[in-house]
Amino acid sequence: MSKQELVVLGRTDGTDACCPGLLTAPLDEEQAVDLAKVFKALGDPVRLRLLSMIASKAGGEVCVCDLTPAFDLSQPTISHHLKLLRQAGLIDCERRGTWVYYWLLPEMTDRLAGILTRPADTLRPERGETAGATS
Repeated sequence: MSKQELVVLGRTDGTDACCPGLLTAPLDEEQAVDLAKVFKALGDPVRLRLLSMIASKAGGEVCVCDLTPAFDLSQPTISHHLKLLRQAGLIDCERRGTWVYYWLLPEMTDRLAGILTRPADTLRPERGETAGATS
């Protein structure tokens, strides 16, 4: 991973050290392109559901044989979606006999959360009355 990619994913030196996120420092073009790849993987409802099913599975991993029946899609289509989630660094897998088992890579979701989290000491600019407020 390049230094630029590490900055995009919330690190500056290969460690999990925090660095300025999206809401505290503007992204440069390369950072935006790299980060967009991860969000693109999350931008599909099937992939988002797959990620949720994998992340919420007791024991931390799930067999593809348990994922496929939840969708009205062919097995090759499910495999394609899982491949895109793997390429984005959100999940990983291991073949065991004829089945493939998947698990969440929490480092990536933690980095995404860090990038999108506004520092606690940042004040919101005043925008007048809030929507739905009555006088």
